[in-house]
Amino acid sequence: MNVIPNPLEEAGRSGRLADPCVVVIFGATGDLTAKRLVPALYNLGREGLLPTNFALVGFARREKSHEQFRSELKESTAKHSRVKPIDERIWAHFQESIFYHASEFESDDGYAALAQRLKEIDARFGTRGNRVFYLSVQPKYFPVTIEKLHRAGLIYDPHQKDKWSRVIIEKPFGHDLSSANELQQKISNYLDESQIYRIDHYLGKETVQNLLVFRFANSIFEALWNYKHIDHVQITVAEDIGIGTRGHFFEEEGILRDIVQNHMMQLLSLVAMEPPVRLNAASIRDEKVKVLQSIRPMTPEMLERCVVRGQYGEGFIYGEKTAAYREEKNVSPLSAVETYVALQLYVDNWRWAGVPFYLRAGKRLPKKVTEIAIAFKDAPGVLFQKKEMHGDPNVLVIRIQPDEGIAMRINCKVPGPTSPVLPVKMDFRYGSYFGAAPPEAYERLIWDCMVGDSTLFARTDEVEHSWRIFTPVLDHWKASSPSDFPNYRAGTWGPKEATEMIEKEGRAWRLL
Repeated sequence: MNVIPNPLEEAGRSGRLADPCVVVIFGATGDLTAKRLVPALYNLGREGLLPTNFALVGFARREKSHEQFRSELKESTAKHSRVKPIDERIWAHFQESIFYHASEFESDDGYAALAQRLKEIDARFGTRGNRVFYLSVQPKYFPVTIEKLHRAGLIYDPHQKDKWSRVIIEKPFGHDLSSANELQQKISNYLDESQIYRIDHYLGKETVQNLLVFRFANSIFEALWNYKHIDHVQITVAEDIGIGTRGHFFEEEGILRDIVQNHMMQLLSLVAMEPPVRLNAASIRDEKVKVLQSIRPMTPEMLERCVVRGQYGEGFIYGEKTAAYREEKNVSPLSAVETYVALQLYVDNWRWAGVPFYLRAGKRLPKKVTEIAIAFKDAPGVLFQKKEMHGDPNVLVIRIQPDEGIAMRINCKVPGPTSPVLPVKMDFRYGSYFGAAPPEAYERLIWDCMVGDSTLFARTDEVEHSWRIFTPVLDHWKASSPSDFPNYRAGTWGPKEATEMIEKEGRAWRLL
């Protein structure tokens, strides 16, 4: 009998078991650990995807006991796990392999003590010296943490066969092109590229992963996926929340660095890339880099015409009054940091010649939604010339959050003798079709790192080319402070200039 191979197995995405290992989380007392990382590990264990020989070590500066750390993690996991309630039997087994290690990030003694603790864990749990180091810390600690791990003998030669060490690095990876290159130079003194896993949690979302299957396993769409049939593409990342307690962070980053340069460019790359020669990490990332290389550089004229920035003022979200950005905690009352950005980009290659990509991201917008909308060209108006018969252009929408799924707008005749044409929607949702919520992004990405699959992580040249696109924008903004901030009310869809930017091209932002 002929067995049809599963193409996803080639990328290490199924059929593989994670090696025995210890996951060490630096910054283990932070929100990311409590709300995302440990719930993800718990769910991996609940579904039998953690290796049998596994342990978790939290590394942070505060003093606390193993028991206190476990108790805090149980409480946060019970609250934030995607599967509720927490299974007491599974948690009781899981927590036996959780430990806490208190140390300053710059302390040589702290890393030496960590090395000894990991050796003891290896002997007790059979984890064989394999390590995942997760850097959930401020970017300034990335180089020093990696250097200290190396000095303590915890970063191995990448060609070592009997054990491995891998480092997951949270964003932001630099704050512009020069700082990203400088950071890469520092960490490459101690790590091989194969050991670096630059995490972007958007790539762990089920719909994003499905983009490759959707595009390249469905000939009906791939045949239309080019400038001949597509009018434009819109990518939206809208959040109804403000910046919360992240005032210090957001004052340094802004939404272009926080969302656009990483998350949105990953989405754009997956939408625009050519078919990879194989479904493995190198081939897929090669094609994504080609997209970034093809994006038209921003000229001074484009910086004025194709980029809009905004900052929210006071307003109303779901009927409740909200403060302006400049009134948020730890924010300057004269801040020029953007909380909204809209861009028009072009991918100058054969497939996408002349097709604009419109990106918008913002805080304090009317709702939380992330989607990719592929707007097809209008049908010729030869047969249906009357306004009520014309219909709207077809739109394919890939929803990333909430309610992950895919929808398509097509035109249909309304029953009755007058026969008007109206758009209708065909809608597929992962949760309702498969009967379960898809795994959280961090579950997939942590597991991928444990099995050594870097497909869904950013490679250094991806980061470099993305910063090459946006550093001129940041430099332009730095040289010309906005005079109209705040320029949109909380609870609206951004500044009027963003609407004018797309309407000048005869298009409009989608109503979400």
